[in-house]
Amino acid sequence: MSTIKAQLSTLIELAKIDGEFDGQEKLHILMLGRANGLTEVEIKDIVKNPVPMPDVHLLSSDDKFDYLFNIIQLMKIDQEVYKSEIHHCEKLAEKLGFKTKVVSAISSQVYSDPSISADIDALKKAVKKYEL
Repeated sequence: MSTIKAQLSTLIELAKIDGEFDGQEKLHILMLGRANGLTEVEIKDIVKNPVPMPDVHLLSSDDKFDYLFNIIQLMKIDQEVYKSEIHHCEKLAEKLGFKTKVVSAISSQVYSDPSISADIDALKKAVKKYEL
């Protein structure tokens, strides 16, 4: 459960980077939190008191992929991608143990609409090429 709280904290940080924590971003974070068993109260608490990212060495490959996928999806959710958001995603990708180019390489395959499912297995294979 703490992994999802840390992921949501990271997403909230990204959502706020453009100066607007807009409705679509909030809704996406809320849906992601609920899908992972958190209540709205718990999610609002994370907004107020973010949880730090865990030591990446303790994260599984799947957890690292989930982080990466979720930050790229959130970056695209409001249909406006700012350079500051791209740069932030690249820094997070690097922290997760990926080359920064992974963000541009897979972002065309990550859809801003969560109801459109990406080919997760193909994305996981593509991401492997960018591991440091």
